[in-house]
Amino acid sequence: MSKATLFSLPGSHPAVSVKLMLDYKGIEYKTVDLMPLMHKAVVRAAGFPGTTVPALKFNGEKLQGSVDIARALDRIVPEPPLLPADEEARKQVLMAEAFGEAELQHAVRQILWNAVRRQPKSIATFLEGSNLPLPPKIAAYTSGPIIWGEYKVNDSTDENVQANLAALPGWLDRLDAWVADGALGAETPNAADFQIATSIRLAMTLQDLRPLIESRPIGEAAKRVCPVYAGDVPPALPPEWLAPLHQQAPAATA
Repeated sequence: MSKATLFSLPGSHPAVSVKLMLDYKGIEYKTVDLMPLMHKAVVRAAGFPGTTVPALKFNGEKLQGSVDIARALDRIVPEPPLLPADEEARKQVLMAEAFGEAELQHAVRQILWNAVRRQPKSIATFLEGSNLPLPPKIAAYTSGPIIWGEYKVNDSTDENVQANLAALPGWLDRLDAWVADGALGAETPNAADFQIATSIRLAMTLQDLRPLIESRPIGEAAKRVCPVYAGDVPPALPPEWLAPLHQQAPAATA
């Protein structure tokens, strides 16, 4: 079986999800890190039908999107499985995975780019460990247009980010409940763990959010699934946006 090639962006949580799944499956792979925004043309030039990452070349197939890649990996390399055999447990994992991909993933991305726009020097921290052809300091120095472009492409407006932060306490409660039920955070990780843990870890790169998440059950579970995640954004978001999270924090950490 051929070695996999993963096209990624530094700091991309869906790409980190795929890396974790490849590691879990014991699949050898190389990573090609691309510059944000510029990646779209490179991915299309590499023969993929879309322009997004993660994009994976493996076993003669071109795969895109963390969920589609997860299904393909289970088809190509069945063991160890990413979905439980038990039908009810499988439904729970698929439901959690769908929430992670459809709601949580983009919401965290929007929060991140809004915060990085306010703290542009922090972009360099996401480049640590990447294989971009530019040194992190130089890439960060020239990243102003990229930050602005990602902010616009992801619609990371103040209005959207405030709405996401208002919804986050309820989402975290839901994730904590899934940890309690065993759908997430069990001894054997599953597709939903890999999908959700990386979004939580990306959220925890924001100093505004880290202390409000890391000690929760989902925060602890995310750190077990994804022990290392590059990135560190100093306080950036207006305190009033964070009020819903601070109001819930005592109950969450009691």
